[in-house]
Amino acid sequence: MFRHAAPRVLEAMILPAAVFYAAMVFTGLYGALAVAVAWVYGGVAWRLVRRRAAPGMMLLAAGAITVRVALAVLNKNPMFFFLPECLGVFCASMAFLLTASLRRPLIQRVAADLVPLPDHLNEHPLMRRFFFRHSVLWGCAQLLNAGLSLWLLTTLTTEMYLIVRTSAVAVLLGGAALVTALGFRRCLRALPG
Repeated sequence: MFRHAAPRVLEAMILPAAVFYAAMVFTGLYGALAVAVAWVYGGVAWRLVRRRAAPGMMLLAAGAITVRVALAVLNKNPMFFFLPECLGVFCASMAFLLTASLRRPLIQRVAADLVPLPDHLNEHPLMRRFFFRHSVLWGCAQLLNAGLSLWLLTTLTTEMYLIVRTSAVAVLLGGAALVTALGFRRCLRALPG
């Protein structure tokens, strides 16, 4: 499970923040914005060159980063680069919370991207309860992430924001991921057969 999910988390969350911060230290804000765009579009190009389809999330990220960079450059304020991300995290938290009681909640769709499960497991009552509980867990974790990120964005310098937010979010979401992984394991062990 972790071997399947780790590269996606590394590519989508950890490396982009590290690359952006390093570029900001060496080239300043506008250089970092250019590197952020190059990183996302480079990922899409790499897949196309290797004749692999770019995941839909990557294409959405390419569009989003383009808009975020344009907003920051036009307004000459780095806050406009980070603010849409905070709002996006808030929207994600609402999506987790509002879909928790649906037949196929968002957390189940995200789980299928990370760890494909057979249909008979997804429909089992124990798994349905697992998906409900962890939809609420991730909804609350992302709501806390959005609130914390917005507060840090408005109170810290851009450099400190990147360091503190990345660290705090890593702890917060890492904790939620650990709770989810342990709960998933416990749920699988409780399933008959």
